Amino acid sequence: MGVFYETIPDSLRAWILDQKVFWIASAPLSASGHVNVSPKGGMYFGIVDEKTFWYMDLTGSGVETTSHLHEPGNGRITVMFNAFEGPPRILRLWGKGTVLEYGTPTFSNFTQTHSIKTIPGTRSIIIVDIHQVGTSCGFSMPYFDFNGFRPTLNEFFEKRVAAEEAGKKEDGIERYWAFKNAQSMDGLPGLQRAVETAQREKVVPMKKMVGRYALKAPRAARRVRQVSLVLVALLSFAFGIIAALFMPLFVQRLGILC
Repeated sequence: MGVFYETIPDSLRAWILDQKVFWIASAPLSASGHVNVSPKGGMYFGIVDEKTFWYMDLTGSGVETTSHLHEPGNGRITVMFNAFEGPPRILRLWGKGTVLEYGTPTFSNFTQTHSIKTIPGTRSIIIVDIHQVGTSCGFSMPYFDFNGFRPTLNEFFEKRVAAEEAGKKEDGIERYWAFKNAQSMDGLPGLQRAVETAQREKVVPMKKMVGRYALKAPRAARRVRQVSLVLVALLSFAFGIIAALFMPLFVQRLGILC
């Protein structure tokens, strides 16, 4: 039977931190966009307090979660854990996610404050502000034995970072981000750093879908431009002046007619 909480119970913290894998779900605001689910290795996450959770986002060929969290008005994210040993359990954390990209002051401040040791290929720290926690039975989940974490991803990006530091840009991490992490499969902007590199160095982002769902052109994030806000403010001001000048005359004429 499911149980819900508004915060992470103390009784579940140790269990969460002991898990070796978890899943991230997110989606764009557009109804035609694609829901994404990503598995994550569990040794790169931590709990800040009863309502805040973080995980280290390692580089990969996709950038869906980051794109969805960067999208203005979005930020929705669900994190799920489940037990592969011991008593059965499924646990979900619902909340809003914030992306602290590698190389930004917020990234550096957070990792230093919480003594987080990043590894080569870390592209961000994602912080989740939780508003709901839910557990369910997990009776149908199988048992699995943990044999160890795969080193392949870490070794691959160690080489990319080393190439970047050696000045070999073609094989470096920045070009990889620009090619594979600049936009989502729906065309939303991905890593801001990758978008900037792609524009500066004229790197064309990889095509991520085929067939009738393939994008014809990148989709811009839904954003209200500053110039639009200024025009609205100016029009409102102008209408206010017109009303102030002509309203007394209108009221006077209305009184004469009555």
